[in-house]
Amino acid sequence: MRILLVEDDPALSLGVARALQREGWHVDTLSDGAAACAESLIDQYDLAVLDLGLPRRDGMDVLRTWRGRGA
Repeated sequence: MRILLVEDDPALSLGVARALQREGWHVDTLSDGAAACAESLIDQYDLAVLDLGLPRRDGMDVLRTWRGRGA
């Protein structure tokens, strides 16, 4: 399973990513909403963990964009 973790707090992102990786998941991390929107055009993920208070584009805007693209 591929997981996209979008979190702008480096310590929180690292902790969550490590915990998921210990469980055997492949985790990609990003730190802002604009990057998350762009990444969704490149790769497909089984699950996204999305912070709502992201820089550049907030999490709800990212989610609306993904849903608009059929994700």
